[in-house]
Amino acid sequence: MKVISHGGAGRKVSKTHMNIAICDDEGRIREGIHTVLREAFPEMMIREFASGQELLEAVWEQYTPDIVLLDIAMDGMDGMETARKLRELSDVLLIFVTGIKEQVFQAFDVGAFHYLLKPVEKEKLLSVMERAIAEAEKTKTKPKYMLIKVADGYRKLDIADILYAESEGRKVILHTKQEKLEFYEKMEELERRLGEGFYRCHRSYLVSLSEIRGYDSTSITISNDEQIYLAKRKYSEFVQKYYKFLQE
Repeated sequence: MKVISHGGAGRKVSKTHMNIAICDDEGRIREGIHTVLREAFPEMMIREFASGQELLEAVWEQYTPDIVLLDIAMDGMDGMETARKLRELSDVLLIFVTGIKEQVFQAFDVGAFHYLLKPVEKEKLLSVMERAIAEAEKTKTKPKYMLIKVADGYRKLDIADILYAESEGRKVILHTKQEKLEFYEKMEELERRLGEGFYRCHRSYLVSLSEIRGYDSTSITISNDEQIYLAKRKYSEFVQKYYKFLQE
């Protein structure tokens, strides 16, 4: 069985580290794609998944892929069902991989970025991946949604609704425009997940820059008139960060 055809040259190196998921129930297909991507994009973090359920379970446990290469015809949960469930959780870029040309048209129902036909041609794979990486880089620092694990299950949260986050022991209290949500996560990890639109103004506080109404040398006032601490040692850095944010 021909897994992937080879040939080709070097690629442009991305400046952004990304998570790439390969989901296919055929091990040889996964391994073939993984090998090509690892050689072409060594800076990327690549994971393999043998089923849609396995991929979704990883996402529920806070794995955040930027690009997913997804087989359509898989045993158990097929690629289309997996894609629909992924769409409920994130805006990940989807690239379908299929051996049946007629299945390609289904890809557009879930907003797929592109599709690849098996056996996957190396140059076609790398060309599509370069464009996908370039597209993902545009939005990586400004994610739209995040998934959090709360007491009664999982919640998909619109990041635009977040005012600020507050740490309390091992818990994080997320203050949104509608409610407060408590869950277990390190502030450092939450800061990474939320991206450039947030600033760690104090060891216990992470504030949305778009929700700031005013500030002084020791506090920040946000859009609901609450005030949160601003560490004195972070004042100068905060001012630079905030002004840069306003100019973008």
